[in-house]
Amino acid sequence: MQWQRKHLLTIRELSAEEIVAVLDTAASFKEVSSRQIKKVPALRGKTVVNFFLEPSTRTRVSFELAAKRLSADVINISASASSITKGETLKDTAKNIEALNADFIILRHSAPGSAKFLADRLHASIINAGDGSHEHPTQALLDVFTIREKLGRVKGLNVLILGDILFSRVARSNIWALTKLGANVTLVGPSTLVPKEFEEMGVRISYKLDEELEKADVINLLRIQHERQRKAFFPSIGEYTSIFGLTQKRFERTKPDVLIMHPGPMNRGVEIANEVADGTRSVVLEQVTNGLATRMAVLYLTNNAQVGLKAPEVPAAKEVAQT
Repeated sequence: MQWQRKHLLTIRELSAEEIVAVLDTAASFKEVSSRQIKKVPALRGKTVVNFFLEPSTRTRVSFELAAKRLSADVINISASASSITKGETLKDTAKNIEALNADFIILRHSAPGSAKFLADRLHASIINAGDGSHEHPTQALLDVFTIREKLGRVKGLNVLILGDILFSRVARSNIWALTKLGANVTLVGPSTLVPKEFEEMGVRISYKLDEELEKADVINLLRIQHERQRKAFFPSIGEYTSIFGLTQKRFERTKPDVLIMHPGPMNRGVEIANEVADGTRSVVLEQVTNGLATRMAVLYLTNNAQVGLKAPEVPAAKEVAQT
């Protein structure tokens, strides 16, 4: 199907067909990245602004490289380098960025709904790179891309999301993406961090990790979001690890082809053991690689929607070499 969205704000608002369109396009761009000439001219003449008001390594660098691979001009703006530190509002700062003819603004912000706030007020395309504990759409897209690539499908798989669900934007976006594509999702963690309200999103909830390990085709681990918590949600890190940590002993009880995923940054020895993080079933670094192709796909598709064109095929290697 043709992608017709100017912005990418949430996974919740996407249809299963739109998600698949991104995944299929990302597969083409992953092939582009394996070529000798890795750039395509799809965004030549366009300006992409990475506007990150929270710390980030993987996501910011991934978006920057994705835009450059598509031949766009890229500007990076951090919280410390913006006029927001002087009291300027998010709207005014973004309006000034747009006045410089920015075509895309990739926004990371601590406030839920901030990406939607800008999309309602600017002409530029807004890509949500994480808004508080609300959503992180491209992380979910690269996660389901990785699952589909490694296991051949998403529908019918048993996916276990383990850890701090309450404060995780990654968890929310993954739940929407996985359930829309037909996966069976189970959330596991302390009851204080996995409230029953999440069942309304079409998932199972369990507070006993040891009862769920052998059923899982995919285990997606999440770190404890200490920076978003204003009180203690469990007695100690040691107690959390003993009950909910994916230790080597627990890992040995999983399926032989289980996928171990983590959006990063990992807290080794807390939610995941070193041996598991670095083991043969871990696809953590493949997630990073797939994030580049997925974000190229998102920029490419939103650009074509922005200019009102039907998305053309990804250029062939010979065509790329001639540009």
